[in-house]
Amino acid sequence: MPTSNNYFHLHLVSDSTGETLITVARAVAAQYANVTPVEHVYPLVRSQKQLDRVLDEIEEAPGIVLFTLLEKDLVSRLEDKCKAINVPSLSIIGPVMQLFEAYLGAATTGRVGAQHVLNAEYFKRIDALNYTMIHDDGQHVEGLEEADVVLVGVSRTSKTPTSIYLANRGIRTANVPLVPGIPVPAQLETLTRPLVVSLHATPERLIQIRQNRLLSMGAESGSGSDTYTDRQSVTEEVAFARKLSAKHDWPLLDVTRRSIEETAAAIMKLYSDRQRNRPSE
Repeated sequence: MPTSNNYFHLHLVSDSTGETLITVARAVAAQYANVTPVEHVYPLVRSQKQLDRVLDEIEEAPGIVLFTLLEKDLVSRLEDKCKAINVPSLSIIGPVMQLFEAYLGAATTGRVGAQHVLNAEYFKRIDALNYTMIHDDGQHVEGLEEADVVLVGVSRTSKTPTSIYLANRGIRTANVPLVPGIPVPAQLETLTRPLVVSLHATPERLIQIRQNRLLSMGAESGSGSDTYTDRQSVTEEVAFARKLSAKHDWPLLDVTRRSIEETAAAIMKLYSDRQRNRPSE
């Protein structure tokens, strides 16, 4: 149960990287605003000796136990221990695997970390990441035609982190800043293959983010940063970007209240729809 300090212990036990567990656990925990999980993450638990340490820590700090283990002996021992000390435990992938098995009429292979094998999809993601890092912030515009997606927008519209997130999904993504008074690269205006998406936010949000950025860098007012956070200047930047996007019919995404993940999901939907509607070559 949560303590009087409104926190609870959350034990995440995985025989692989633990990414699945962390994602699921945080998605659920976010629904409980008044309590905070203290995460204990145990990746690569594949032996009884490794499980010993996990069980000791669970007993020392009892709380919810979520796991993704495939080895039946490890699962049985973990569940037995949780019952003995009266803490709840749940296999995150167990019910899903049972559903798949019932529908497909086939048993699982039981391969630990099967989603992380070095297959073609993995190398596609690596290639996308390499491309994205090289084509960040308007670099090497001569290679923009090779992108799947090109993000444009004024400063602080999350172009770089969104690009990296998309690259991790295997989408080759470049990004180009839009700056009033500086001509847009000719290559950007003549693209035919990539999907170009314009990211924008309200002036108020941009000013807030930019001020925080300047503070983190130790910049002082009057050091050349005034225009960067001036309300009128920022409003003109936003208007310039929207006008340019309308001219080229680039889809607009308002990132004012979106997380990186939400922005990326919207872009992936646009990209998927475009690929589906594009005539086969």
